Amino acid sequence: MTTPEYSGWFSRRVNGNIPGPSLEGVRPMEEYLQVVPSELEIIKQDFEKRNQELAKRIEQLEEEKMHLRLDANVQKLEAEKQKKGKNKAEEDLGSLKTDYKKLRLSMKTTGLGKTSEQWWQEIQAEKTKADQWKRGFQEAQA
Repeated sequence: MTTPEYSGWFSRRVNGNIPGPSLEGVRPMEEYLQVVPSELEIIKQDFEKRNQELAKRIEQLEEEKMHLRLDANVQKLEAEKQKKGKNKAEEDLGSLKTDYKKLRLSMKTTGLGKTSEQWWQEIQAEKTKADQWKRGFQEAQA
């Protein structure tokens, strides 16, 4: 019968009871041979990474700038269109005002621009004249 300590010691012994190296904490050979980058290389890698990020951001900003230019051009075209429409409406309004003035003047000269009371008075005056002519005719016949 052996104790667990003895079994552990016996399993570790190599060549005449000399303990072998412990495999605890052993790293692979690649880790020992791996080259540690210098501080300059680390800074260079960080710079390149940051440079790529900034290049992407610049590209996004240029694309946004292009879209904003297109939007500005569209707004300018719409403003010009509105201005032309306004000028056309003002010309039409001026033409209508001129036509209205001419119409009012012609109505005045022809007598069509009278109110209903003025027409009633004129009709009464014409009836009075007609009655006088009628009496004068009847007297001439008699």
